[in-house]
Amino acid sequence: MLVDSHCHLDRLDLSAHDGSLDNALQAARERGVGHFLCIGVSAENAGAVKALADRYDDVDCSVGIHPLDLKPGEAPALEWLLGELNHPRVVAIGETGLDYHYEPEAAELQQASFRLHLQAANVTGKPVIVHTRGARADTLALLREAALPQAGVLHCFTEDWDMARAALDLGFYISLSGIVTFRNADALRDVASKVPADRLLVETDSPYLAPIPYRGKPNLPQYVREVAEFLAMLRGETYERFAEQTSENFKRLFPLARVKG
Repeated sequence: MLVDSHCHLDRLDLSAHDGSLDNALQAARERGVGHFLCIGVSAENAGAVKALADRYDDVDCSVGIHPLDLKPGEAPALEWLLGELNHPRVVAIGETGLDYHYEPEAAELQQASFRLHLQAANVTGKPVIVHTRGARADTLALLREAALPQAGVLHCFTEDWDMARAALDLGFYISLSGIVTFRNADALRDVASKVPADRLLVETDSPYLAPIPYRGKPNLPQYVREVAEFLAMLRGETYERFAEQTSENFKRLFPLARVKG
C-alpha cells in the first residue's frame, strides 16, 4: 500500500476522470494508493478539506494557512486555528512555513503566522506540515525556537542535504514529490538517496508538479506510484518494501490518521 501524504483534492483538475473526484480516487486506489492526506492552505478551504475527509474513509486532512495565502498585514488568529483543528479528521497543522522566493517583502508576516502554527502544534500535539522556499535559515531557526515535542514534515522537499540533515536532527521527516524525477534534480536525488528509510514520505502535491512522464500535465493522486517507483529504484530497494516503509512512516508521523492496512 502507498500513501499520498500531501495532495490538494479540492483543487484537482478532474477532466481525465469525467469531472469526478470519486473516479480520480478510485484510479489511485487501483494503483495501490490506500490513503490520502488532503491539505489545507487557507481559512477559505478549511471547510472543504474537512468535508472531503468526512466524505471518504481513506482521506484525512490538515488545516492551516499557506505563507502565500496570508492576507496582507494579518496573521491568522490562534483561536481560529485551534477551533479548526478540533475535528477528528484533522490530523495535522498546515501547510504553513516561509516562502521568500515569491514574497520576500512579506517575511515578517509569514514568520508571525509560522510561529502561530508552531504554537498550535505545541498546544495540540499534532504534527506540522512545513512549506519552505528561499527561507532556509529562518525556517530552521523557527523550528529550533519552537522545539516541538512531536515531529513534522518538510513537504515537497527541494533543498540540499545540509538542510535535510538539519531538519532530520530536529526530528522532522522529509517528503519527496514528482520533482525528484525531473532531469535537473540531481541535487535532490542525492538527498533522496541519503534520507534514512524510516524518515521518508512520498507525495504528489497534486494538482501541481506531476512526475515524469506526466510533467506539464495536471497532477493526480494516482501518480504517487511513479514517484514511489522512481525512489525505490534510486535507493536500490524493491517497490513493495519502499511502499510498506513509507506507509509505516506516515502512520507513525500522523498517528490520528485512519490508515487501514
